[in-house]
Amino acid sequence: MACTCSHEPAPQKPNSKFRTALWIALFINLLMFGVELVGGMYAHSSALWADALDFFGDAVNYAISLAVLGASLYWRATVALAKGIVMALFGVVVLAKVIYAYTLGIPPEAMTMGAIGVLALIANMTTAFILYAFRDGDSNMKSVWLCSRNDAIGNAAVIFAAIGVFGTGSLWPDLIVAAIMASLGLTGGYQVMKKALQERKQSALEKQTCA
Repeated sequence: MACTCSHEPAPQKPNSKFRTALWIALFINLLMFGVELVGGMYAHSSALWADALDFFGDAVNYAISLAVLGASLYWRATVALAKGIVMALFGVVVLAKVIYAYTLGIPPEAMTMGAIGVLALIANMTTAFILYAFRDGDSNMKSVWLCSRNDAIGNAAVIFAAIGVFGTGSLWPDLIVAAIMASLGLTGGYQVMKKALQERKQSALEKQTCA
């Protein structure tokens, strides 16, 4: 007897506009990773160093997203789940870096922080604008939108931290911003993991309907 129950929808046809947006975002993030890595080490800035790691993590996420375009809902959700875990782990790593920087007690170089912060903000606002149209898609699309949004917020915060460091000569503004960025990674990772788990469950239930 033929089975008439519903099955998981066929894999989606890759969205060419989304693919192009991902390639642009990947290039921008790899470029800014190098800029902020060198600048963060030069300026002794925890916020810049953390943002450099975030740029690298986002570049990896965009590359993974490109690899799974057109895959089934289950596998797109599985990759999104992995990316959510990475986002949350990033938050933990940044918190550890904040503690380490506090023990050293070296104030960062404010002018370098501010200049690179402005450049990074422009880069991330461009990326966020490109990916904005895909913010309400599946968990995979949602994850890349959250990455770009968090980066733009983080870069604005880095600029304010540079102003704070310049005005006070203290490392606290830098540490506070780094901690905020860590919280963005934790909350963003939670949102992506929650939606990805729901999609995996939905896909599994649809596959078991005929069992």
